[in-house]
Amino acid sequence: MLHEASLRGVSKINVDTDLRLAMTSEIRKVLAEEPDVFDPRKYLTPARDKVKEVVRHKIRDVFCSSNKA
Repeated sequence: MLHEASLRGVSKINVDTDLRLAMTSEIRKVLAEEPDVFDPRKYLTPARDKVKEVVRHKIRDVFCSSNKA
């Protein structure tokens, strides 16, 4: 649906919720697998990597906007 909207000229599509869900789910995963972890670097690094992965997917596959800046 987002891809179709971008093709039809919608200029603003919010993806913040997708990014927050990706980050939160990765933090929860790390904390569930390693409950003794309390150093933010141990759970925020994988969370940021997950956000990068989602952004990369949105740019390349959903909005087809790679190399169009």
